[in-house]
Amino acid sequence: MKLIAGLVMSVALFGGAHVLYGGQGQSTAIETATSSTYRLTANGDEAGCAVQRGASVSDGLSRLDVASDCSKLMPGVERAKFWREQADGSVAFSENGIDPIVTFGVADGDGYESYAPSAPLLALNSDSSN
Repeated sequence: MKLIAGLVMSVALFGGAHVLYGGQGQSTAIETATSSTYRLTANGDEAGCAVQRGASVSDGLSRLDVASDCSKLMPGVERAKFWREQADGSVAFSENGIDPIVTFGVADGDGYESYAPSAPLLALNSDSSN
């Protein structure tokens, strides 16, 4: 009986560690290969900053790296750590994976345009130089 309890506890600890550390194991190398780099701009300005969508955390949720200089475009956006893709194709950036800091809809062509908050208008386009 103690052997079974020990086995159950070991599996629970392994699973908890896997969730806690974001599954940083063999599968992460495959997921990281699908990361994408984007350029975030405000109000059609040429100046912008880098945003990188990283490894998938769960269905529709990925890690996100927002450059610190993005705060010049929209204060607070640099705190975003997660990219959540909705069924309708919209994308939300959040600090906790749930509450959006900014939400983008699919734009004409290859990219996204923000709709919440309504100002500043942000554009998120694939960085083709990468």
